[in-house]
Amino acid sequence: MDVDVDVERNEEAVSRFVERFAAQLTEAGMQRMAARVFAQLLASDGGAMTSAELGEALRISPAAVSGAVSYLTQVSMVSREREPGSRRDRYVLHNELWYETFTRRDQILTQWEKTLREGAAGLGTNTPAGARVAETAAFFEFMQGEMLRMMDRWKEHKATLDLG
Repeated sequence: MDVDVDVERNEEAVSRFVERFAAQLTEAGMQRMAARVFAQLLASDGGAMTSAELGEALRISPAAVSGAVSYLTQVSMVSREREPGSRRDRYVLHNELWYETFTRRDQILTQWEKTLREGAAGLGTNTPAGARVAETAAFFEFMQGEMLRMMDRWKEHKATLDLG
């Protein structure tokens, strides 16, 4: 996919994209303000912005930026870096954002699967509840295997992309 660098950035279109993607992230369960900040960072050319830049772009208060960034940092979607030669922080998207996010999700699935297997054993695998919990554990085990294969395929596919 070739990117045309001569096309000027349409700020109105960028704003619509940010709000639309943020709304979709919110519908999927992300906190609303965190979704807006994340989408704005994703739409920024450098993948990094200061609190003031985020506040101005999104027309939100410094407190709203702080709360959103705190959440995004906690779930490892952004990191905080010191702006060179300044005391200001910049909030930065991780380079392999989606890969890292899904890899961490895989670690969570591993924990859930272990707990579910222990729960199934305690409930008794021959009981309806035990069977249901065991099936849930099996589902997470299946998902992990598929996720690992998919992430390997993504790395191979990404190497073939021409994203400029």
